[in-house]
Amino acid sequence: MKKFIAVAGNIGVGKSTLVEKICQRLDWEPFYEPVTENPYLADFYTNMNVWSFHSQVFFLTHRLRIHQQLLFTSASVIQDRSIYEDAEIFARNLFLQEKMSQRDYETYHTLYQTLADFLTPPDLVIYLRASVSTLTRRIKIRNRDYEKTIPDEYLAQLNELYESWITNFTFCPVLTVPADDLDFVAHPRHLELILRKVQEKLTGKDEVIFDPLEVSEATD
Repeated sequence: MKKFIAVAGNIGVGKSTLVEKICQRLDWEPFYEPVTENPYLADFYTNMNVWSFHSQVFFLTHRLRIHQQLLFTSASVIQDRSIYEDAEIFARNLFLQEKMSQRDYETYHTLYQTLADFLTPPDLVIYLRASVSTLTRRIKIRNRDYEKTIPDEYLAQLNELYESWITNFTFCPVLTVPADDLDFVAHPRHLELILRKVQEKLTGKDEVIFDPLEVSEATD
């Protein structure tokens, strides 16, 4: 039976890596973040207050198209970052930073909520939770030029929004993974522990909590 899982989490937390590894193990089809260039980005970075609404509507529209594509795919799929995060994390952050007016944000969020009510939700959201120190370390390791100037304060604010969002998320079950403690790249047994939880076909929210001895054995 086809399954649809979304992997959520802050910048640098390891979403794409987990998507890749789960797909390799389960023979699922990955759907990564949209790579289509946003035609509003240049204007957005020049004047965020004027162009934030246009830019976010483009991202929402493009991710909606990706969401539709993965629903029509016959194989089980896993998505790198969900459509929900565009609105609940990044658009909301622009509003809180006063880069998007209240009028524009309310219009945008009403559009998002209307779409969300009609979308087929994932069977499971895997939420990767990590501290700012872990995020900054992993961002440095992957060494992307456009991420080098991301301030810790920005990551911290996104973390707060993620925690608020996931606490109130009700579209499907949530599996929270403590990414500070797990390195599923260096320690394959950590991936096994996550896969075991995923394959239990959760019926509600859950959190990966490992026995200290089990973690120690998995790290060896």
